[in-house]
Amino acid sequence: MSNQGRRTMQRQVAAPVSWRWRMRRWGLPVIDAALLAVALPAVTVARYEGEVELIDLSGMASAAGIAVLTYLTVSTALRVHQGRHPVGSAGEVTAMALAVAASASVLLAANTVGELRRFLPLSIPVTGLTVGFVWMLAVRLAVRSLRERAARPQTGRRTLVFGAGNAGHQLVRSMLGDPDGRYLPVGLLDDDPTKRHVRIGGVRMLGGRGDIAAAAASSRAEELVIALPLAEAALVRELSGLAVDAGLTVKILPRLGELLGCNVGIRDVRDIDVSDLLGRRQIDTNIDAIAGYLAGRKVLVTGAGGSIGSELCRQISRYAPAELIMLDRDESALHGLQLSLHGEARLDSPEVVLADIRDSETLMRVFAERAPEVVFHAAALKHLSMLEQYPEEAWKTNVLGTRNVLTAATAAQVTHFINVSTDKAADPVSVLGRTKRTAERLTATYAALNEGRFLSVRFGNVLASRGSVLTTFAAQIARGGPVTVTHPDVTRYFMTIPEAVQLVIQAGAIGSGGEALVLDMGEPVRIADVARHLVALCDRPVEIEYTGLRPGEKLHEDLTGAQETGRRAVHPLITHVAVPALDEWTLAALGRRADDKPWATPVGAEALEESPSSGMLPAASG
Repeated sequence: MSNQGRRTMQRQVAAPVSWRWRMRRWGLPVIDAALLAVALPAVTVARYEGEVELIDLSGMASAAGIAVLTYLTVSTALRVHQGRHPVGSAGEVTAMALAVAASASVLLAANTVGELRRFLPLSIPVTGLTVGFVWMLAVRLAVRSLRERAARPQTGRRTLVFGAGNAGHQLVRSMLGDPDGRYLPVGLLDDDPTKRHVRIGGVRMLGGRGDIAAAAASSRAEELVIALPLAEAALVRELSGLAVDAGLTVKILPRLGELLGCNVGIRDVRDIDVSDLLGRRQIDTNIDAIAGYLAGRKVLVTGAGGSIGSELCRQISRYAPAELIMLDRDESALHGLQLSLHGEARLDSPEVVLADIRDSETLMRVFAERAPEVVFHAAALKHLSMLEQYPEEAWKTNVLGTRNVLTAATAAQVTHFINVSTDKAADPVSVLGRTKRTAERLTATYAALNEGRFLSVRFGNVLASRGSVLTTFAAQIARGGPVTVTHPDVTRYFMTIPEAVQLVIQAGAIGSGGEALVLDMGEPVRIADVARHLVALCDRPVEIEYTGLRPGEKLHEDLTGAQETGRRAVHPLITHVAVPALDEWTLAALGRRADDKPWATPVGAEALEESPSSGMLPAASG
């Protein structure tokens, strides 16, 4: 592009800005000067009750000249008209007030000690310039109102905003300030009775949560945005249900922890998802401070390719371990994990280890060669119904596999061993629960044999993990239904994958040997409610079908067993539960190899049922 072309483009781009600047640079000072010059005689006429002949015109002209000159001088020094502050802003009003006060002070001094005292009443400098200041404010408010009206979106989806707090104020202002925006705010909703008369930028309050349907009908709204970054999941579920019943699409502001800054804008609004409906309170712990035991250490993760294991590897890698060893029997899972960590997956680096925890000889060799110092044991079989059908496979992986890892970790003298468990291990009734409970007790047993910390971490259903109820529902909805729920009243505890992993990492720092750490996951959620909310978010009708509880399933899960007692010694949301170790007789009876089946014979099964560890073993047949 030629220089002449560039200059032409620059003039075209700069012309609107220059025009607006010239209007402000010269228009507003002229208006301000005129208002001050008019205010003084107007107040003087009022002071003499309309008897104009009592006013000395030359003295009045001198007073107006002094006032205007002083104001323009001070306002120029404060850059009132040079664009330092937006028109009508608090900063501009403050600067204007200082300039008017200076003008009034000079005029009052001239009126007190100078010749003006013979022509101008003593009250006029203050009252007259105050009236002029009010008129100047009115002009600014009018300019600002015109600008906001010009910027207000004329089109866009008609939107109700629930929440008239600080976030709601910022959100509505952001909507109104975007002329090409997708959202047009048409009403506010809030349960706080003190806000029933609130208006934000002309958008008025239409009621509380019980008025959502009426507000949607009267305002012809199409969407509801929940502007409550601190809202609990129960409230989000209720508001979402009421909005869907009223025919509204639901959006939400993220929780405060998800927002990048303190300011809220329209770009922060996103679709509501199931994690909002289930709503997990994130643990407020300084994870960076307590994860110091990972820095400079060799860390090994079993089951590294799974949902929990892969997130563990991603989070552990942030704390600069000396070496991160990722072990799994699934080569495809290891490929995906390496790809997520490094952007490529060559599978030829020593950080990935293809091995099965059922293979005790291979585990011993890997631990001897790599000498890990911290071990996170996340490898397990976890699908309850399948394990009810194949209990021996659960036994081989969840019990014998865990014992193999514990034995290898003991030989390597690891300093931390964290076993990932489940809430189904509390008063277990399923094969999954019993085998995971046995794994917890095995961990407690080996804790007594080691100087390092050997402990377990117990939590509930993990959102978006492979095979979770949410992924199942999503697949069923995508197929057109039906969505299958076992029982209308069945409840479960939920947590997010990052939260679960954060707890696992924290456990190594705050847990003691032989314990199980349990996260306070709030109130359990009804699975039927989750299904209904997911169906409501769909754009077509999907049926919900109840199939009945399956073998080994509980109607309600427990975080701790009936005979367990817990304490919250470190964090108010984490319970420490003592796990009893296995006695020597039971430990010997468990066996060490996959072909050891202590429950397979009537004599062995009867003896184990009579042992102090009864209730841990899977059923005798599939």
